[in-house]
Amino acid sequence: MNVEIQSVKFDADKKLVEFVEKKMAKLDKFAEKAVAAKVIMKLDKDHEKGNKVVTISLAMPGEELVAEDRCKTFEEAVDQAIDALKRQLDKYKEKAAK
Repeated sequence: MNVEIQSVKFDADKKLVEFVEKKMAKLDKFAEKAVAAKVIMKLDKDHEKGNKVVTISLAMPGEELVAEDRCKTFEEAVDQAIDALKRQLDKYKEKAAK
Protein backbone atom coordinates (compact mmCIF):
# COMPACT_ATOMS: atom_id res chain seq x y z
CA MET A 1 0.00 0.00 0.00
CA ASN A 2 1.28 3.43 -0.93
CA VAL A 3 1.19 5.79 2.08
CA GLU A 4 1.39 9.55 1.64
CA ILE A 5 2.16 11.57 4.78
CA GLN A 6 1.46 15.28 4.83
CA SER A 7 2.05 17.80 7.62
CA VAL A 8 0.19 21.12 7.57
CA LYS A 9 1.39 24.25 9.41
CA PHE A 10 4.47 22.44 10.78
CA ASP A 11 7.35 20.22 9.71
CA ALA A 12 7.02 16.64 10.96
CA ASP A 13 10.26 15.34 12.41
CA LYS A 14 11.76 12.05 11.27
CA LYS A 15 10.67 10.25 14.46
CA LEU A 16 7.00 11.18 13.93
CA VAL A 17 7.07 10.17 10.25
CA GLU A 18 8.65 6.81 11.16
CA PHE A 19 5.97 6.28 13.86
CA VAL A 20 3.18 6.91 11.33
CA GLU A 21 4.81 4.63 8.74
CA LYS A 22 5.16 1.84 11.31
CA LYS A 23 1.50 2.15 12.38
CA MET A 24 0.29 2.24 8.78
CA ALA A 25 2.36 -0.88 7.99
CA LYS A 26 0.50 -2.69 10.79
CA LEU A 27 -2.83 -1.43 9.42
CA ASP A 28 -1.85 -2.82 6.00
CA LYS A 29 -2.30 -6.34 7.45
CA PHE A 30 -5.98 -5.57 8.07
CA ALA A 31 -6.50 -3.65 4.83
CA GLU A 32 -5.09 -6.05 2.27
CA LYS A 33 -7.32 -4.58 -0.46
CA ALA A 34 -6.29 -0.97 0.24
CA VAL A 35 -4.90 0.78 -2.81
CA ALA A 36 -3.49 3.88 -1.12
CA ALA A 37 -3.51 5.76 2.15
CA LYS A 38 -3.14 9.41 2.97
CA VAL A 39 -2.24 10.71 6.43
CA ILE A 40 -2.71 14.42 7.05
CA MET A 41 -1.41 15.87 10.31
CA LYS A 42 -2.16 19.47 11.16
CA LEU A 43 -2.03 21.90 14.04
CA ASP A 44 -5.25 23.55 15.17
CA LYS A 45 -5.96 26.45 17.52
CA ASP A 46 -8.24 24.52 19.91
CA HIS A 47 -5.93 23.73 22.84
CA GLU A 48 -8.70 22.45 25.14
CA LYS A 49 -9.63 19.39 23.09
CA GLY A 50 -6.11 19.03 21.72
CA ASN A 51 -4.52 20.96 18.90
CA LYS A 52 -3.11 17.97 16.97
CA VAL A 53 -5.49 16.76 14.25
CA VAL A 54 -4.87 13.60 12.23
CA THR A 55 -6.97 12.55 9.24
CA ILE A 56 -6.34 9.16 7.63
CA SER A 57 -7.96 8.22 4.31
CA LEU A 58 -7.85 4.66 2.97
CA ALA A 59 -8.71 4.11 -0.68
CA MET A 60 -10.50 0.78 -0.95
CA PRO A 61 -12.02 -0.70 -4.10
CA GLY A 62 -15.33 1.12 -4.53
CA GLU A 63 -15.12 3.06 -1.28
CA GLU A 64 -12.94 5.45 0.72
CA LEU A 65 -12.64 5.02 4.47
CA VAL A 66 -11.81 8.15 6.47
CA ALA A 67 -11.04 8.62 10.16
CA GLU A 68 -10.16 11.84 11.93
CA ASP A 69 -9.04 12.35 15.49
CA ARG A 70 -7.95 15.26 17.66
CA CYS A 71 -5.62 14.83 20.64
CA LYS A 72 -2.85 16.52 22.56
CA THR A 73 -0.16 14.47 20.74
CA PHE A 74 0.09 13.31 17.15
CA GLU A 75 0.98 9.79 18.26
CA GLU A 76 -2.21 9.45 20.31
CA ALA A 77 -4.30 10.91 17.46
CA VAL A 78 -2.76 8.48 14.95
CA ASP A 79 -3.46 5.52 17.27
CA GLN A 80 -7.10 6.51 17.75
CA ALA A 81 -7.66 7.21 14.05
CA ILE A 82 -6.20 3.81 13.15
CA ASP A 83 -8.47 2.12 15.72
CA ALA A 84 -11.45 3.84 14.10
CA LEU A 85 -10.27 2.68 10.67
CA LYS A 86 -9.99 -0.91 11.92
CA ARG A 87 -13.64 -0.78 12.98
CA GLN A 88 -14.59 0.63 9.58
CA LEU A 89 -12.56 -2.10 7.87
CA ASP A 90 -14.45 -4.78 9.80
CA LYS A 91 -17.74 -3.31 8.56
CA TYR A 92 -16.35 -3.02 5.02
CA LYS A 93 -15.27 -6.69 5.03
CA GLU A 94 -18.67 -7.83 6.36
CA LYS A 95 -20.41 -5.82 3.66
CA ALA A 96 -18.10 -7.21 0.94
CA ALA A 97 -18.65 -10.78 2.15
CA LYS A 98 -22.42 -10.55 1.59
